[in-house]
This record gives sequence, structure tokens and C-alpha cells, in this order.
Amino acid sequence: METELRTLTARLLAHRSMPRTDRLARRALVDDGFRHALDQRLAAVGLQLFDNPYAAHIAVGIADDMREPVFGQAREYAASNVGLMRDELAWLMVIWSLIVLPKRERQVSRRALNDEGQDDMFGAEQPVEHGDSVSGALTEASLVADFGARLGGITKLRFTLGKLSRLGFIERRNGLVFEGPLLDVLLDYRILADRVIHGTLADVLTGAGHAMPEANAFELAAAAAAADDEAEA
Repeated sequence: METELRTLTARLLAHRSMPRTDRLARRALVDDGFRHALDQRLAAVGLQLFDNPYAAHIAVGIADDMREPVFGQAREYAASNVGLMRDELAWLMVIWSLIVLPKRERQVSRRALNDEGQDDMFGAEQPVEHGDSVSGALTEASLVADFGARLGGITKLRFTLGKLSRLGFIERRNGLVFEGPLLDVLLDYRILADRVIHGTLADVLTGAGHAMPEANAFELAAAAAAADDEAEA
């Protein structure tokens, strides 16, 4: 087990995230003894493992009690501990809302992108889907058209997308924006969904023609996540 622990820890530190389908990542999710040893090893150096059953990846990050000692002296920490400015965080939240919120509805209802509007009497018994089957893409052109006037136009968007891509929040392919490995695992759906759905951003998104999920969608997702965690274990 020691070799596997060292390998998994080193890979997480080197790559920041790993697909949850990876053999060692999977073991960390289903083997209580292995997970406890991994958590202890990460905690000894001020880190923790991030995962949720709806994210396609697991990730490593700074432990909650170490954020202030590590980031507290940096001026940009007031906005972000990854060096994002406020307008860049605004773009990140728009992208998160347009990708993760509808993705979570599909995952909770066990629907794929090509099954929209279809009934499936066995949907609740299916495993949670990840990846392109449930996570849609955005076009860079539509982001500029819908939100560019508020958030700095195409030049600012392209600069921000490059930064978000390097950080692992998104992936860019041929003018399309896809979910990156860290978008769902590092941004807490349980907190953000409520703030988006009931906040000012919902008005901005609906004003641009993007439908918001039902107000209780985040509650359903949280309940389903707890059930899936128990089933996965």
C-alpha cells in the first residue's frame, strides 16, 4: 500500500487532479483504509483531497485551516487565491453557471445531453454520468455576445479564457469552451448554486436568454450526492 500511496500523492501534486476512473483514484474513493492513510499524508503538509460524486476528477488543494497562513499575505487573496481578478472571477462564475448547473440537473435525473425531454423509468437506478455525455460546451462567440458588454468584451474574454484554461477550470477546443478537470470539483455546488439561483447573476443569465434550473435543484443534487457517496462506499 505504501508504494501506491506515494504514487497517488506524487501524481496529485504533479498534476493537481486525476480522473476518478484512474485505478488509484478509484481506490481512494472506495477503500476506507487507503483513503484515511491518504488524508493523513496530505494533512501532514497542509493539503486535502477534494472530490464529489458528480465531478469527473479528484483534486488536491490547500486544507481549510491553512488558507490564511498560506494566502493571507497576498493582496489578490481578497478576490482569489489563484490569482484571478474580480472580472475574471465573474467570467468564471458565468461559465460555471452555464455548464455545471444544467449538467447537475442531467446527472440528478440520470439524463444524457441527447436524452433531453425523454422519460426514463429506470433513470434513477443508473450510475451518475460524467464527461461530455452530460457536460455541454459553450461557444466563445456566444459568451462575447451575451456577456461581453458587461465583462470587458472579446479581448478580455480571450485573456480570461486562456488563464482559466491554464488553471484547469476549462478546456478550449476550436472556439468552444468545455468543462475542465477542476471546474466542478473545486467550486462548491452546494454553496454556489443557491447564491446563483437566488442572486443577481440569475437575472443576468436569464436576461441573456439562459434558463435557470428549478430553485430546489441544488437541494435535490445535495441529497442525491449523499446517497451516491453512500452507495459508492
